[in-house]
Amino acid sequence: SIMGATLSSRAQWTSVSDGAAGKLEINPQNEQLLMEIADFTEAFISKHPAEAVKIFKKPFVWNSGLDPISFTSLDDIEASDTEAVSKAQNAAGEPLLKVTKSDNKCTITAETFEQLSNVIKCAGNRKLSEVQACLEANRDPIGNMMGPAFARIGVDDSSLVKAHQLLVRAQKEGDDNTEEINTSFNLLLVVNSFDMKLMQLSFDIVAKEVRLSPEAVERDVNLLKSFAGADKSCLLRSIEFISDYVFANGCRAPPWRQVHGDIAYAIIKPFDIDEQLVVTANTSGYYRNKGVSNEGEIDYTRIGEIYPTLVMFMKEQSAHFVTTMGRQGRRTKKSGKSVTPHMNLRKKSVLKPDEDFSESSSESEEEEDNTDRRQETNADLPSEYWQIQKLVKYLKVGNSTATVLALCCIRDFNLAQEACQLAIRKVGGLEVLINLLDTDEIKCKIGSLKILKDISRNPQLRRAIVDLGGLQTLVKILDDDNKDLKSLAAETIANVAKFRRARRTVRLYGGIVKLGYLLDYCLPTKNYINNQQVDPEKDVNVARCGALALWSCSKSTKNKQAIRKAGGIPYLAKLLKSKNEEILIPVVGTLQECASEKSYRLAIRTEGMIEDLVNNLNSNCQVLQMHCASAIFKCAEEEETRNLVRQYGGLDPLVRLLQHRDNKELLAAATGAIWKCSKSPENVLRFQELEAIEKLVGLLSDQPEEVLINVVGALGECAAEHSNRIAIRKAGGIPLLVNLLTGTNQALLVNVQASSAWAICPCIENAKDAGEMVRSFVGGLELIVSLLKSEDKEVLASVCAAIANIAKDEENLAVITDHGVVPMLAKLATTADDHLRRHLAEAIARCCMWGNNRVAFGAAGAVAPLVHYLKSPSTDVHRSTAKALFQLSKDPNNCITMHENGVVKLLIDLVGSTDNTLQEASAGCISNIRRLALANEKARYR
Repeated sequence: SIMGATLSSRAQWTSVSDGAAGKLEINPQNEQLLMEIADFTEAFISKHPAEAVKIFKKPFVWNSGLDPISFTSLDDIEASDTEAVSKAQNAAGEPLLKVTKSDNKCTITAETFEQLSNVIKCAGNRKLSEVQACLEANRDPIGNMMGPAFARIGVDDSSLVKAHQLLVRAQKEGDDNTEEINTSFNLLLVVNSFDMKLMQLSFDIVAKEVRLSPEAVERDVNLLKSFAGADKSCLLRSIEFISDYVFANGCRAPPWRQVHGDIAYAIIKPFDIDEQLVVTANTSGYYRNKGVSNEGEIDYTRIGEIYPTLVMFMKEQSAHFVTTMGRQGRRTKKSGKSVTPHMNLRKKSVLKPDEDFSESSSESEEEEDNTDRRQETNADLPSEYWQIQKLVKYLKVGNSTATVLALCCIRDFNLAQEACQLAIRKVGGLEVLINLLDTDEIKCKIGSLKILKDISRNPQLRRAIVDLGGLQTLVKILDDDNKDLKSLAAETIANVAKFRRARRTVRLYGGIVKLGYLLDYCLPTKNYINNQQVDPEKDVNVARCGALALWSCSKSTKNKQAIRKAGGIPYLAKLLKSKNEEILIPVVGTLQECASEKSYRLAIRTEGMIEDLVNNLNSNCQVLQMHCASAIFKCAEEEETRNLVRQYGGLDPLVRLLQHRDNKELLAAATGAIWKCSKSPENVLRFQELEAIEKLVGLLSDQPEEVLINVVGALGECAAEHSNRIAIRKAGGIPLLVNLLTGTNQALLVNVQASSAWAICPCIENAKDAGEMVRSFVGGLELIVSLLKSEDKEVLASVCAAIANIAKDEENLAVITDHGVVPMLAKLATTADDHLRRHLAEAIARCCMWGNNRVAFGAAGAVAPLVHYLKSPSTDVHRSTAKALFQLSKDPNNCITMHENGVVKLLIDLVGSTDNTLQEASAGCISNIRRLALANEKARYR
């Protein structure tokens, strides 16, 4: 109790350490109690004036944070810098309030409630600290007020009975001190009444916090984490939750333990205990359990007592924790600063260093990083939600027959509905379903797998399945002889393996190899070898589900390698000849995922799969067509593959696919395949015959980025042929390509911009009306020049190439000069990228042919960097640079700069080149430099 029973039973005190008395803990409950006491004391003199002046048997004495000068505002106090005393005195002539300051320490002595009230009034915003200091120094307030006879002994408090007995005896005997005894009794009544109020307040506080909540557990663990570390000045080495998974209700404990009140489990490593402490956070408090076995299973049996807070638990377990906390507390008090520990709430990876994973570029990170963590609410939930919850409860308690019936009933609901999925999860149904997979009852296993297959399409639930160890069980079922179990397990794996951790788990537990074996179930020999009855329908379904699971797993680079090492390519090649579209779609999907690897592209070509992919382009199933076109898109990087696509008649169906303008995924795959195939001149001729150019131009507007990139790429390849350039112009392709150079989102359209600029180049290079054609595009020239601000080197190179062609027309050159092309090109001169250097030098050479552009390039500092281009190993860079230097050398100042940077020696070496253009440009530049030198010589001797 603070002023009676409350001080001993309800206030929370720190442990006694280093010979010092315990202190009141700083927590919400104690703070509220202290506030009530401060208000009670401050108002005491106005509510109980007679009792307020009653002198205590023993004064309250404590060390204070107040200075004597703080009491100058009170009329009945005489204060100075070193002392403050009350005018009111006791019988011995001593002041009832005395505040003394010595060595920067203040001590307060108060003998009545009136003087205690004065202290609270002067404390201002420090009144809680003063009340706390006073109570910590005077642990038995009633003993101070009434004398040793009323001191609290043990847990019983009989002070009020004693005071009443004294008063009765004094009244009977006519004692002269009866009035004083009556005042003491009244004082005790007031204090006792207040004590009962405090006790009720304390119970109200505890009633609200009597059960631990997940939020409180998270807060406690994170608090201790902030004081953990390798240094022994920390309170403990480490503290971590055993499970990283958080259920919808905030708990980390598995559902079957939540029914026992468990919230989470944590591993604590103190400094002074060799073994780690495994702690259970239960709604009733914290306690130690029997720990984790070698198999990773937790023994939930409680050891020892239950503690209301994690700090109190650690105080009982670790002496280092107690002493270090005491030292930190004293350091904090000495510094006078409030310390707020930094909370590091970053989620730590549970991967081992040697088990990292890498993913292919095709993998989406959206689900990995932005998992939907919405909490379901009771508002507007359908009746199915509650019905399913009842059925899940039957699963927990029923026999095998009841379990099968309950599973069948759950299957009757629409499990694609989110409310039904969450209802299963809410009452721990996932755990029950996964546990059923370990039973010997085939019907229970099948029923459970059918439900898991349906609900695992939900991102939250598939993550929960992985967290509960469900993937390991599913992989184990792949070895079962029952084909239905194999199919359902594989299809569930296909749904679950949508994020990296799940795919990695499948690989680590041997799932890739087992799934590869399932692909062979379409062959009769598989069943003969295993002495199994042939059931074509079931065999096809086993292979289909295996292919679906491999398709999901193939999004990880390491899984692609695992599929190849497991011999999956021959299986895929055999299944690719199937006529069953349900098998073909996942098989081709897996192949197109894996085709990003060079080893797979080689295997697809050598195993004869290109012919099958081309044949399936003629399918009536657009999904299958899309995956086949996508696989060709990736495989056509190599010329041999492009030739095979043409030989097997694959170009014709690819062009026909362009008519499906509404199916953007199919369109992107088809245009991508056409782009890659058009890198071969023979294929371009066939595309020309099929009028593919006109169809591609028609796709230059109102299409997503994936389609646009492929279309402009294909047009750029086709435009190498003169007749195709004419076709592009006639189809109105040039304005559309120029329009694609615009775009508010530069990052999004960077590939489109580069491809468009490249496609424009051959179209305007040799056209008679190219200059007029380009000028006809409103704002087109300004647009192209503005792209020189891009930070992408491919965009810059393509734009420089376009400018080099545009600048062949004098009027266009004048326009782009006015738009500031010279300083923008000069700014790029310091690049080290040879691809950009080649086209930049070409653009500079062309732009030098207007007005004072040569002088402007020299003034902008473009000459010296160009000289260094001649040290490049690329002949193309040498050619365009020599042309630029030749044009720049027509200005005397530029000649001087070139000579100072050693251009002559470099050009002399290039004069002997077999490239006529390079030879002539180099010789012309040397000639201009030599003429300037001769002119200087003549001027010197005049």
